[in-house]
Amino acid sequence: MHLEEIFTLKKLLNEIKGYSKRTLCGKISCDDIFVHGIAATPTPLLKGLCEYVKANDLKGIKLHHLHLEGETPWTAEDVRSRIRSNSLFTGANLRKAVNEGIADFNSCFLQEVPMLFRKGAIKLNAALIHVSPPDANGYCSLGTSVDTSRAGVANADHVIALSNKHMPRTFGDSLIHSSHIDVLVEDHTFPLHERHVGKDSEEEKKIGAIIAENLVDNGATLQMDAALSALKHHKDLGIHTEMFSDGVLDLIACNAITNSKKVLHPGKLLVSFVYGSTKLYNFLHDNPLIEFGDVQWVNDPAVIRQNPKVTAINSAVEIDLTGQVVSDSVGKRFLSGFGGQVDFIRGAAISDDGQGKPIIALPSISKKGQSKIVPYINEGAGVVTSRSHVHYVVTEYGIAQLWGKNMRQRAYELIKIAHPSQREFLEKSAFERLKVSLGLGVARINLV
Repeated sequence: MHLEEIFTLKKLLNEIKGYSKRTLCGKISCDDIFVHGIAATPTPLLKGLCEYVKANDLKGIKLHHLHLEGETPWTAEDVRSRIRSNSLFTGANLRKAVNEGIADFNSCFLQEVPMLFRKGAIKLNAALIHVSPPDANGYCSLGTSVDTSRAGVANADHVIALSNKHMPRTFGDSLIHSSHIDVLVEDHTFPLHERHVGKDSEEEKKIGAIIAENLVDNGATLQMDAALSALKHHKDLGIHTEMFSDGVLDLIACNAITNSKKVLHPGKLLVSFVYGSTKLYNFLHDNPLIEFGDVQWVNDPAVIRQNPKVTAINSAVEIDLTGQVVSDSVGKRFLSGFGGQVDFIRGAAISDDGQGKPIIALPSISKKGQSKIVPYINEGAGVVTSRSHVHYVVTEYGIAQLWGKNMRQRAYELIKIAHPSQREFLEKSAFERLKVSLGLGVARINLV
């Protein structure tokens, strides 16, 4: 069922004040709607959509998005049969809905998500986005999230934008002229969604120090949002990454990040989206140091490889003794998505200068005391990064170098960096799985 085009475009543009039911009903013939995500999630527009759909007894509406923040009114009992979410990367607010079958999860490399819109695999009738107010020349900015939103806007039949003074005006591929927006709704009372992160655990601090001291060279180009605090004494680091958060601010302030050695966009931090605090968003505003790019380009391994000493650091839920990496699920439960892990792991591995480092970093043990290095991946879990992609694995107990190693050697390397309480079990499991005795001997393993 489609929403009727009740108002002409001129009437909408001339009469609409604030967001309301009329904001949405004029320009959405709602089959498939792109929704701006992360910090830019346009929560007021989503609430308005839900109200309109209920009031007009509509069904069959699909929302396509990366992870969203804030409330999810479309998962409420009186709306869930009318609007269904198709998450291309699942955030914490939709995990329960996805795992209960109330919402959908679509597994896709982040770099390929814009292609779904550009090639028509997902045909978009409308896009709901969140932008900065028009400047003197009529340009709005996609602000904190260019990622897939550039493609969403370009390939949607209609664009409805929430204009908000709190959205930073950013540069790169983020600008969109107001003439391309069908409905521009002003609401300066709604704050951007913020990321609240606690202090690093002792294990995370150790992992960061190990990576910084052993795997990050001066002049390296980084994709990471971990181990940053340990890099303050490095020189001429560059950033080319899908996302960053507040951690980069201190490194910019102490001149560890200069971007001077980069081949692509030298002198600039290149990013697809950011998610952090108001302090970070204020730093981004009108700051030409930061350039935002379409994730189809930012995350292209053929692009990533061109920068010097590409160092890609990504996390994982678990890794088995052969090097298979699980990052998007916990057993049968979906957790997040593919994201850009494989994009950057591959880009670093094939770096033009031969000095790239693809790194998987994870604590050796979970908060529940379960080993994150496992004999077999848990039933129902999905492999994100294959055993052939993995070069380095880091825990608080050291570094396992897997590239070029056979299965027995890989198991040996991984057991050495496992939690001490789990090593004997893992060695026995390796014998059962690989039919060889590793001969490690728990007492002979050197701890870091």
